[in-house]
Amino acid sequence: MSRTPLQANIIDVGDVLIIGAGLAGLFTALKLGARPVTVMAAGKRNTGAASKWAQGGIAAALGPDDNPALHAQDTIDVGSGLVDENVAAFVAAEAEGRIADLENLGVAFDRDDNGDMKLGREAAHSRNRIIGVTGDRSGRAIMAALVKRAEATPSLSFLEGYAAYELAVEDGRVVGVFARPADPSAISGPLLIRARAVIMATGGIGHLYAVTTNPRGANGEALAMAARAGAQIADAEFVQFHPTALTNMGDPAPLATEALRGEGAQLVNANGDRFMPALDPRAELAPRDVVARAVFHQINETGSVGLDLRPNGIADNLSTRFPTLAEQCAKNNIDPTTTPLPIAPATHFHMGGIKTDPHGRTGLPGLWACGEVASTGLHGGNRLASNSLLEALVFGARIAEDVNNIMPLTSFSRPAQPATLPDGDTALLAPAMQNLRHLMARHVGVLRHADGLIYTLHELERLQRAANGMAPFANMVLAAQFITMAALLREESRGGHARSDFPTKAAAAHSVLTLRSLNDAYDNLPTLNKTFAAAAQAEQRA
Repeated sequence: MSRTPLQANIIDVGDVLIIGAGLAGLFTALKLGARPVTVMAAGKRNTGAASKWAQGGIAAALGPDDNPALHAQDTIDVGSGLVDENVAAFVAAEAEGRIADLENLGVAFDRDDNGDMKLGREAAHSRNRIIGVTGDRSGRAIMAALVKRAEATPSLSFLEGYAAYELAVEDGRVVGVFARPADPSAISGPLLIRARAVIMATGGIGHLYAVTTNPRGANGEALAMAARAGAQIADAEFVQFHPTALTNMGDPAPLATEALRGEGAQLVNANGDRFMPALDPRAELAPRDVVARAVFHQINETGSVGLDLRPNGIADNLSTRFPTLAEQCAKNNIDPTTTPLPIAPATHFHMGGIKTDPHGRTGLPGLWACGEVASTGLHGGNRLASNSLLEALVFGARIAEDVNNIMPLTSFSRPAQPATLPDGDTALLAPAMQNLRHLMARHVGVLRHADGLIYTLHELERLQRAANGMAPFANMVLAAQFITMAALLREESRGGHARSDFPTKAAAAHSVLTLRSLNDAYDNLPTLNKTFAAAAQAEQRA
């Protein structure tokens, strides 16, 4: 079916355009000072961002027995051989300054009776260094403070109700984005939003999977947009599955924060048996990939897994210590004082993303990336708990400094028409979107195998044809192809990437794909035979 390019209406915001109104986007905007900044969000500025749902807090070496070097070493140890040690060092070292920034912006972190910050412990941290706000409401409280300050900043404006679907490029420079109304019922032609600098802060890829803790907008579109413009996508196969998402309680799945296990909550299988101590000396506080695979295995073996909050009396004071979880329990008629919480692994965080340097530059002039959408080198193959918000803060400040130093020159020529067009009726593609999410969950999830990955890549190619270049689905399919192809090409198990056909580690190396190398890899992909034997094997393995 041929499509006629639509003439784009043009809005010139002039200076800096930030795509995404989560922690990464808002903090970067505020760090840009008096420079005119426009923050674009598909929804309202105080909804839809995954940052708001963050429960654990922010990792920072602030305790008397702690220091940035220890924090950096924990990050490196968990990252499965792929953490950039320089990045880990400066992120840990700059944490204290970024926490001070948040306090100056109105964030009131939890403190003890002596006025010292309360420091919690999460998986794979060697020290207590997790700081939060109101127990498990850290993300909500931090976002509320940032939104309040942003709304009071005269140089900062919001453009709400629009979702980017293609980067605008002219002469090799990113000069803005093409956007569509976020409301699928709003029929409209493309809108070109021009800016002198574009900062991607759009979040992750969780909604490509059937079970996720991420909001709907975390669907990987930014990876597709950046790749089509010429950016590199690094370590796309490394997806972190949170081991304790609450099951059958909505889409996205609510989260039982890791801090619960930090206080002594225990994982038990359907028989009531605790299983983590036999698998890892850190038991429930082993790295997330280890715990997620253990939970996945126990669900397959015994039928279910629960998180028992009765040890150490956690369940008795849940409403004061973990109010968000207490609300979920009440809403779903679960009494944690008598029964474990039903949990399962869920897609939670993407360690991969748009490849950036220590300044947040993407390699495309005029484009920076910050937060989960970026692959900075901090997380390697497996993210250390509560390092994600810290990463957004540190790189947000660095990007702001970089933009202020090297603001690109204004250009007034018209960029090329986008290869992807807005879709006026996503309801027609709803079955295909559901198929995509189930494919990813079934074959590109906690445990992977070549048969399922090859089958998924062929199915994604079919879905790509069905999408016919219409956003957001075409972008979602392309992002899924990057993740799946990277998973097929990495013939080992490392960090958040586990292959049942390659269960051991090989030589540590990063993966980097471009749109061209992705297409070349497709040309070498084994063809499914007419009996779809590989598909049948993939289904059996799943």
